[in-house]
Amino acid sequence: MIRGTSIISILFLLLSCNPVDEVIIVLDELTVSDIHDAFRNGDYTAEQLISAYLDRIENIDSVINSLTYINPSALEEARKMDEEFESTGELRPLHGIPLIVKDNINTAGLPTTAGALALKDFIPDQDAFIIRNLKEAGAIILAKSNMAEWAFSPMHSESSTAGTTRNPYNPKHVPAGSSGGTAASVAANLGVLGLGTDTGNSIRGPSSHTSLVGFRMTLGLVSRSAIIPLYLRNDVVGPMCRTVEDATRVLEVIVGQDTEDPLTQFSKGKVPANYQQFLQADGLAGARIGVLRTLSDNDPHPEIASLFEQAISDLELQGAEIIDPLEIPQFDSLRQNQWCAEFKKDVENYLAKYVANDTISTIDDIIRIGTKSEFSRGRLIRQRDNTDRYGDPNPCLDAYSDLLRIAFRSTIENTMDSLRLDAIIYPSWNHPPALVNQFQEGYRGDNSQVIAPHTGQPAFTVPMGFTSEGLPAGLQFLGRTWDEGTLIKLCYSYEQATQHRRSPGL
Repeated sequence: MIRGTSIISILFLLLSCNPVDEVIIVLDELTVSDIHDAFRNGDYTAEQLISAYLDRIENIDSVINSLTYINPSALEEARKMDEEFESTGELRPLHGIPLIVKDNINTAGLPTTAGALALKDFIPDQDAFIIRNLKEAGAIILAKSNMAEWAFSPMHSESSTAGTTRNPYNPKHVPAGSSGGTAASVAANLGVLGLGTDTGNSIRGPSSHTSLVGFRMTLGLVSRSAIIPLYLRNDVVGPMCRTVEDATRVLEVIVGQDTEDPLTQFSKGKVPANYQQFLQADGLAGARIGVLRTLSDNDPHPEIASLFEQAISDLELQGAEIIDPLEIPQFDSLRQNQWCAEFKKDVENYLAKYVANDTISTIDDIIRIGTKSEFSRGRLIRQRDNTDRYGDPNPCLDAYSDLLRIAFRSTIENTMDSLRLDAIIYPSWNHPPALVNQFQEGYRGDNSQVIAPHTGQPAFTVPMGFTSEGLPAGLQFLGRTWDEGTLIKLCYSYEQATQHRRSPGL
């Protein structure tokens, strides 16, 4: 898990030098609200909580291999949070809450590698914008999580620095990619909150495969600065949590304009005073929801199809009006030629700005240093040799300037307006998680890639149930740009009514 120093050695040093009063804390499915109630009641402290999670990581993570680096300052940071609370009697929004961070987000003093040998020794001296916000809110970075190397794979999470992450519901299966380490660790209750990034699938796919809530927000709502990019024009960072409420609490903290990410200027005037106001158990009453059969009926696994039909019935039981099927004009043609190969440009800009190492400044340097993954090697060569849009001469621009992206989004949102829809639904995956050793042939039914990465719209996944083999499935809600509030309301109401989330049996 930790390269160069064993986790057991670090934990021994932390716990022997800073003994924590022993207290039994049941960590399964703890939420921010649960923890803050416990702090106020004096049931346990932040230091005791962090210590308990460190013990759990030591005992469990060897099964799923989800984490790459443990924060050696976590207990010290927890102590400071306890001292502050004792002094002020006030809790910050995420006071003392353990956070798992994907290993492509700059965190000061901790390695940020994107799972690649070229960055295995890179330790940023400054936090990314969103990490600063989270720390200011009181969150404690517990660990960095494994990921698909360079975020290349939506199928699995394999890196040169840490190997392969497995699904906690069945370690023979993948947690998808690229944020598979965050998904597996949060699902396995190794932390409370998680951060992932999503270029096409990588928050929602792994969340769906591990019975989590995953938020892909509107492009421009949250800063992407100081995050190792895949395709920056599509990249989003967002929460991966066990409940809609916890994901909403993270969203509230990380939104904001950042001068280092010009796209966030588009969010000006579009952020409500808070997002927790949308946590309404009756939020589905009177909602109008369209069923996108174009995606849901595309060769689905029979059990996923059955879970999706049950989800539609559950939405109706909660008072939603279902428009089924939803027809979007020219959908199949508008979705074409949306992808652009911009990794070479984006990663070289990141290397120049944040790494500033002459020996690692180009994609050719990355290829020269090498990788342990045949999959990643092939993708690196492909990204070196391809630039711009695949199969179309139109320039590759951001979601608010690119004509093809604008046309796709406008058609979808105009259709929603004409039918007075609050959201569109489809399964996040039409098939269950693939086997680890058959991830390529088993990669089927990934619906997350089709719309939101290109249109810039928000899309949230929430647990939809389990197959007969105990493998999770997710229901995805697509909304209008800047309308995260409506999606929170719908997802929260569905979650509260169905209660599909359950812990893996680790």
